[in-house]
Parts: sequence; structure tokens; C-alpha cells
Amino acid sequence: MHTFEDAAGQLSELGRQFYSRGWVLGTSGNFSAVVGAEPFRVAITTSGVDKGLLEPSDIVAIDGAGRVVQGNGRPSAEAALHLAVVRSRGAGAVLHTHSIWSTILSDNGSTLALDGYEMLKGLDGVRTHEHREELPIIENTQDWTAAVPQVESLLRARPAAHGFLIRRHGLYTWGRDLADAKRHVEILEFLFEAMGRKRGGGTAWQP
Repeated sequence: MHTFEDAAGQLSELGRQFYSRGWVLGTSGNFSAVVGAEPFRVAITTSGVDKGLLEPSDIVAIDGAGRVVQGNGRPSAEAALHLAVVRSRGAGAVLHTHSIWSTILSDNGSTLALDGYEMLKGLDGVRTHEHREELPIIENTQDWTAAVPQVESLLRARPAAHGFLIRRHGLYTWGRDLADAKRHVEILEFLFEAMGRKRGGGTAWQP
């Protein structure tokens, strides 16, 4: 488990890296990591911060009710969603990106299926390219606190999923720690781009 100071440094570095890849342009995206069990604490990005300029001072710690207990600023508007994933999955870190490809691919259907790709083996517990990853797609909302029961129900119903998409919004994925969660972002974003370009979605965003 990370200390708050370590998590703040790593989350801010992730923000700058993900910005450079075009995955969290502008103020989009949010990231969190569990930094305490008793009492329960989660470090999370603050609201409205350009991820390309993210600094450790832009990270706060919240308790299980979403109240700020360390740092300055207002936690991400999707903090309740991060807490729901931590509770439902036992995750040590939760990462949310807003890439072009995840936005495009989340526009239709209720599930995005990824199968047959070698890169799937980068997901926790997956040992073969023959794996079929099914990412649920949920509707966007401006009130994630009210949507938490729906999200928790979906995560219980899909225990094998390594993430989910929000329609026309982006990806949520997680891991045992920040390294695991970062790897899941990289794997899934690679697969989204591969699928999007295969379907004629054009070329990748260039910084």
C-alpha cells in the first residue's frame, strides 16, 4: 500500500504520462490509490485540473464517505465511483481515461468484446490470446453518487471484467496497486485503438 505522499507523486506523474498519450486531454480523467486501511483513506485527483500539468499538490486524501481528510481542493466529481470500485473489487488503485478510442467504441451496445489479441495477456490472470474480455458499457450521468448502486451491482454481475466503459465518456479500470492499474490502462487503450483503426476510425492522436 502506498503512503499518501508516494501516491500523490505517482498519480501526478501518471497524469502527465497519460496526457502525453492523448488519453486525458484537458481536465478529463481522474486517478486514485488506496493509502490507508484503518482508517480507510484514498488519494485522488482534485476536480478541474489539467492532467498535463498535474502536481502532487493536486491530490487529496478522502475517507470512505468521500470527505477530504488531507490536502487542499475538491476531489474529483467521480470520487463516489472510485470508492465503489475499491469496495466491489478490493482494488488498490483506480484509473479513468477519456481517450478518443474509448469514447468512440463506447457509443454503441451494452458490452464491448475484445478477443483473440496477444495483448490481452497483459490483463491480470489472463494467460492466452484466446481470452474474451467483455467490458460493460454503462450510461453517462452527472450524478455518480446516485449511480453507485447500479455500478456496484454491475461489478458483482461481471466478476471477470477488468474494467468498464461509460458511454461517450471513457474507461475505468483498476488493479491491486498503481502498477497493475497502469498496465491495464495501457493494455486496454492499445486494444481500443487497434479495434478503432481496424473499423476505419482513422489515425491515432499525435501530441
